[in-house]
Amino acid sequence: MSTRTTALDSVIFGVDIQSGDIRGDAPSYAVVAFDGEHVDRDVVSYRKLRRLIDREQPDIVATDNVYELAEDTDALVRFLRDIPEVTTLVQVTGAQQPEPLSRVAKRHGVPYGKQPIKEAEAAARLAAANVGQEVTAFADRTELKIARGRSTGKGGWSQDRYTRRIHGNVRKRSREVESQLTEANLDFEQDVTEKYGGYSQAVFTVEAKPSDIPVSSSRSGDVRVEIERERRDGIEFEPLVKRRDHVIVGIDPGTTTAVALVDLDGNPLDVHSTRTADRAAITEWLIERGRPLLVAADVEPMPETVEKFRRSFDAAGWKPERDLPVDEKKHRTREASWDNDHERDALAAALFAFDAHADQFERIARKIPPQFDRGEVTATVLREEASVEAVVDRMVIDEEDDDDGVEHRARELTAEEREIHDLRDRIDRLESHVESLKETVEQKDAELRQYEEELSAARREERREARERREVTRLRRENERLEEELEAEREQTEQVETKLERLKRLWKLDHSNFASVAGEETDLVPVKPIEQFTVGDIEAADESFGLAEDDVLLLRDASGAGRSSAELLADIDPRIVLKNGTLSEQAREVLHTESVPYGPAEGVTIREIDELAVADESEVETVLDGWREDEAERQQEQTESMVEELISEHRADRQTEQS
Repeated sequence: MSTRTTALDSVIFGVDIQSGDIRGDAPSYAVVAFDGEHVDRDVVSYRKLRRLIDREQPDIVATDNVYELAEDTDALVRFLRDIPEVTTLVQVTGAQQPEPLSRVAKRHGVPYGKQPIKEAEAAARLAAANVGQEVTAFADRTELKIARGRSTGKGGWSQDRYTRRIHGNVRKRSREVESQLTEANLDFEQDVTEKYGGYSQAVFTVEAKPSDIPVSSSRSGDVRVEIERERRDGIEFEPLVKRRDHVIVGIDPGTTTAVALVDLDGNPLDVHSTRTADRAAITEWLIERGRPLLVAADVEPMPETVEKFRRSFDAAGWKPERDLPVDEKKHRTREASWDNDHERDALAAALFAFDAHADQFERIARKIPPQFDRGEVTATVLREEASVEAVVDRMVIDEEDDDDGVEHRARELTAEEREIHDLRDRIDRLESHVESLKETVEQKDAELRQYEEELSAARREERREARERREVTRLRRENERLEEELEAEREQTEQVETKLERLKRLWKLDHSNFASVAGEETDLVPVKPIEQFTVGDIEAADESFGLAEDDVLLLRDASGAGRSSAELLADIDPRIVLKNGTLSEQAREVLHTESVPYGPAEGVTIREIDELAVADESEVETVLDGWREDEAERQQEQTESMVEELISEHRADRQTEQS
């Protein structure tokens, strides 16, 4: 469904039959090309009209009766299939039961004349104003069929190989198409017929138009690709835009402008507020959502901005006798939804305006005949302050005038009316004379057509460049997104490389005796530091560079350790633990029990490299020898103490026996 509401995106063709009949041999058509500003007119044959549509690819082909372009439904379907996919066929007079073009043109304020060229121009201008029904015969679903491009034959010594090759190529092409549809993010269903060696055919039902599918019809060797848009059961009519009902509009102007819509039954429809949009943007927002018949404010007198909106829609106005109090506005809008005080005030103005006219709306609804539009009659009654009967009677006369195709006049014409009638007759004669003079300017017309073709080509090129610019913008955004992802990947790579470098250094420390670190000094041993003698710091060191059996460990702060910390360190079974500070009695007992060597770090020269450290093997061995000596002395003391205790117990036992 089209959503155009402002400037035209492309050219619109208005078409009306000039002479002949589509069922005859040589009908001619009045064609008007309208781009929102300029109008170009011509009379062409049916064949030239088709070529003109194919060449110019207008956005819309508008007519008052689509069966002036096709003799029956089947022909109309063929016409819709053959016109460019970007072109929409529109019947501006309605759907299956169209109105007279004169009535539609009058209702929308579009110039109208009885000549075919005038009717064609009226159709183009109505379509530009989003009036009419889009004529469709096809759904937005396409069947894409991939099948054998040649027969498998009747047999022969190489028949199996030949058949297998054809079916294999069909399967290969089917998988390529499936990949293309997936990359294009299209929804589709696939139905495959498997045969010897591959597929005999594959049918894709794609939820898209043929122009949106990155595959085209083709026939190459063993495989053919056919694309056909799914046809609907019959001809369908869809409005160019959704029906816009008459509404009551409440406006709260200021730095933040808010508008609210209420229908003729008092139901809130929509609210909107903005700090940046100008009056034109707000007007467009209102036009897209309804036809204002009553514009209301919440203060007295009505602000000038609200009055300008009222005049621009030729609507009636409403303002309260005094400024609406805030508590009353809150109470009246309590069941509605709004985001700020401005939207609340605009909605309150619309609802209070409805309350003031509710009885009048009800009386009008009771008096309106069923064939008349309630909103149209109500808007006219409010705007002109006329009675319902007078408005309905005038509409009846207008409809009779439209159906007869003549203007309603009194029985006796006044002098002014006779003069108007004479002037119209004179205009008709002059227009006939102009038609006869066209033959004398045919050469100029040919030159003008050439310029028009060049202008059309330039416009198409401009539209193509605009599409390319949009694509470039999209690709730039995609490139920026990919660059951000690349930067994130680089940062992650740097972190991994840093960790890898640290692990390489650790490996070198463990396997190369630090020749690359210490140069000629090879009597070095790696030292793995632990910040404090706690379970957390031991586990952190183990996670960073790993603690293993026979490692030389350095406790930067050995104080405060408990039994669990000492037991965790003993489980590692290090070669020796170099400590700074004094071990607790509990930790000392665990280390002695588990025979874990330890000693002071003051006597060892430790050189640190990043998180790691190295020390002289001889100095470490010296500390280890000292621990062994202390351990031997301690064990000797324990043995002597044990012997003395046994002797004392033995003496005590003998004294007991003697006594």
